[in-house]
Amino acid sequence: MSRNVEIKAVLRDRDAIIAAAASRSDSVPEMISQHDFFFRCGVGRLKLRVFEPDCGELIQYDREDSAGPRCSRYQIAYTSTPEILLDILTRTLGRTGEVKKTRILFLIGQTRVHIDTVEGLGDFLELEVVLRPEQTEDDGRKIAEALLGEFGIKNDQLIAEAYVDLLANLPSHSDTRIAAH
Repeated sequence: MSRNVEIKAVLRDRDAIIAAAASRSDSVPEMISQHDFFFRCGVGRLKLRVFEPDCGELIQYDREDSAGPRCSRYQIAYTSTPEILLDILTRTLGRTGEVKKTRILFLIGQTRVHIDTVEGLGDFLELEVVLRPEQTEDDGRKIAEALLGEFGIKNDQLIAEAYVDLLANLPSHSDTRIAAH
């Protein structure tokens, strides 16, 4: 099972973070549209991520909901028929949520830096330090915390919840966005 150390934060200045990530990135940024569907499951979370009608990923992951760096263990299966898989999973497990987002992906060393615009929520930074087999969770935390410092992200910007949980807790009659403090 693969592992990474993740951290999420509300963005106060999206453009400044994009500029900072671009100046440090090892590659050209990639713009990605994602539509995630979440399903009932016994352990962790299960989601189908749809990129295009013929491109998706089924992702099972387990991580604690805590603000700050946290370890995630995950498995990914790729599919060229996400709509069929969505129908099967919906019929057998039932959906628990849905998230639509646009993501700008930067690669900085072994870290995937995501600048996310989440429909109904606003703008966020997500770091995923992809751990090598010999690395500890503490190694990943140090890398994530160093990047947070370089990006000027403060502790009061960190969030513990997944986007799907934040959306589920919004009043249904409102498109209220998560506001930075």
